Amino acid sequence: MPEEWRGVINVDIRDSVPDWAPYEEPEAPEGAPNVLTIVLDDAGFSAMSCYGGLIETPNIDRLAANGLLYTQWHTAALCSPTRACLLTGRNPTTVGMACVVDATTGFPNSNGHIPFECATLAEVLVEQGYNTYMLGKWHLCPQEEMHLAGNKRNWPLGRGFERYYGFMGGETSQYYPALVYDNHPVEQPAMPEDGYHLTEDLTDRAIEFIRDARQINPTKPFFMHYCPGATHAPLQVPKEWVDRYRGRFDMGYERYREMVLARQKQMGIVPEDTELPPVNPIGTPETRTSPDGVRYPEMDTVRPWDSLNEDEKRLFARMAEVYAGFLSHTDAQIGRLIDFLEESGELENTLIVLVSDNGASAEGGPNGTVNENTFFNGISASLEESLQMLDELGNEKTYSHYCSGWAMAFNTPFKMWKRYCYAGGIADPCIVHWPRGIQAKGERRHQYHHASDILPTILECIGIPAPDTVKGYTQWPIEGISMRYSFEKGDVPTERHTQFYSMLGSRGIWHDGWKAVTTHPAMAGWGHFAEDTWELYHVEEDRSETRNLADQHPRKLHEMIALWWHEAGKYRGLPLEDRTAPEVLTSPRPQPAPQRDFFVYYPETAPVPEGVAVNIRNRSYTITADVEIPDGGAQGVLFALGSRFGGHALYVKDNRPRYVYNFVGTEQMVTSDTEIPSGRATLTALFTKESEEPKGTAHGTLAIFINDQKVGEGRIKTQPSFFSIGGSGFSIGENPGDIVTDDYPGERPWAFTGTIHKVMVDVTGEPYAYIEKEAAAMMARE
Repeated sequence: MPEEWRGVINVDIRDSVPDWAPYEEPEAPEGAPNVLTIVLDDAGFSAMSCYGGLIETPNIDRLAANGLLYTQWHTAALCSPTRACLLTGRNPTTVGMACVVDATTGFPNSNGHIPFECATLAEVLVEQGYNTYMLGKWHLCPQEEMHLAGNKRNWPLGRGFERYYGFMGGETSQYYPALVYDNHPVEQPAMPEDGYHLTEDLTDRAIEFIRDARQINPTKPFFMHYCPGATHAPLQVPKEWVDRYRGRFDMGYERYREMVLARQKQMGIVPEDTELPPVNPIGTPETRTSPDGVRYPEMDTVRPWDSLNEDEKRLFARMAEVYAGFLSHTDAQIGRLIDFLEESGELENTLIVLVSDNGASAEGGPNGTVNENTFFNGISASLEESLQMLDELGNEKTYSHYCSGWAMAFNTPFKMWKRYCYAGGIADPCIVHWPRGIQAKGERRHQYHHASDILPTILECIGIPAPDTVKGYTQWPIEGISMRYSFEKGDVPTERHTQFYSMLGSRGIWHDGWKAVTTHPAMAGWGHFAEDTWELYHVEEDRSETRNLADQHPRKLHEMIALWWHEAGKYRGLPLEDRTAPEVLTSPRPQPAPQRDFFVYYPETAPVPEGVAVNIRNRSYTITADVEIPDGGAQGVLFALGSRFGGHALYVKDNRPRYVYNFVGTEQMVTSDTEIPSGRATLTALFTKESEEPKGTAHGTLAIFINDQKVGEGRIKTQPSFFSIGGSGFSIGENPGDIVTDDYPGERPWAFTGTIHKVMVDVTGEPYAYIEKEAAAMMARE
């Protein structure tokens, strides 16, 4: 409730008494700490050195050495769900985040809209006298609102953050990011050839945000949510960081696991009797099929290191070197931020919580990839193509992801990885550092905790109760519990008793030291959940889930399964989703405008995100640019969408129109045999779908027209799914950021040197159905 005004009003202001209290900004409690949450991406449990890993992270180690390191802290196995937990203190299904926002299904558990009855930590703290800043990956806004026609209610500034600089989607290029500043897209401040890297840019901006406020009010505390894209794909980092690790992963991922487990036991991170699970713990295509005969997904298998040839070992080792360099580079940027806080006198009373959002990722499949876009299109990566790009790994010419063997290794000693409810997907690093508030230094904490426990922990440290209302919305109960009790008492029993998990068909339940988990493969399209096999582990003693006790304790298993159903009902855990990535990503979702088959785009406007741009997937389409060609000809980009890793573009080179369709990194080019005459003209790329093989991949003929004359033709195929899940949008008159093809004429941003009036896209399947009407209307206006 707003504070009551207690002044006195008379006719004459001289006889009146003001009261400023109801109008003043809220003030934080006396001595309230700053709060810095650092969320790494796909980092895994055992990559960084303070968790026994072989990758150097001296700045993260410094936080652990002067704070607390948690060994049984858990996430939701995927990024958007975990990030929603962290910011709201609720389970992901409670807040509509059963999966990533790109894969919503329109049910209460999976719609991509965090209810305002579940306020974010920023929304709570901004009303308690805090400045609130967000840097980096958001990924909590549904695609249908991630554009300039949306109302921004689910953008960072709509959910309590006062300032934002970062990227809205699940991933983006480290060299050509799709940047948003507050509520609008912006161009990156420099290019890779100038030394640009996103993580460095985010850190510069983070320091700037704090300084901007501190020079005005040096006592006001801040909450900063710092979320670099690292170490999510694309694995991109300057070569000097990669070369630091040359040769250090030549032993292979199985030997890495052995070495790291030995270190973890010595460091007291896992019990002495912890064992390593096999590298293919729940099946292979040769050993498992669904009740309908669908084979176990090859993408979720590991190739034993000894089965690789020398070229493959060299490639896979280099992929690990890139990841290691990326993590160490990120650690250096975290170090810059910590050094700034220390030099400015802020570190002593800054509560820092550093976590990873899920386990290491196997989205590179058993062979890894130089183009992660293959995963989202259900296409197997080519080893031959990867080997050809070996020396380019880590730079802007690759969008790489290591192989699944390294995912298992960077999750040592656990089985499986991101997307799974085994420990490899959900057991993650958590470090808490607060010199003024925590007396214990450099200690381990083994209590079982979850991402939803972070918000109540922070509120208790500040001394703020969970509010009953925020922005006029009555709040739903907080579902996490505070970890504050464990700060000074290392051996105190955990105060959490139950946690349920569900992710893309994989399910799990933890209760008082026991865990039941299904062997259902994630995103495999198997269905038949009633026929799932459940395993039972006493994880208090068997942290790596290697001793299945289902047969010894059938009654206990049935109790745990029943508890899963109870918790799923309590926290909106249904329906279950396990469809494949292309099926999930291309499912119909709300659009910002009524359904239509004709789209018009204009120059000198912001790029239109792919999720709300015209959908040309698996259908015929006609793209026409209405242009003016000056005497002497023109060149440059007419439209572009995507990048060198998947996209398409219509452009002019040598005064001839060209169309390129980049199929997950392979260019398919069609060129005009005729120059464009000067004056007003229409330049058209017309694709006619003729077949579909495999499902979702359209094959057909692409024809180029100048006005109504065909001037070129060729065969192409189109991708079944998106060009990216975090790249730049549909752009007119230039190709900002990463490029669809190296064939563009001129220099960045390859702007068109004639005049573009508009670009029209018709997806009726009837060539020119709308475009002819538009042309007739244009002539009438003329």
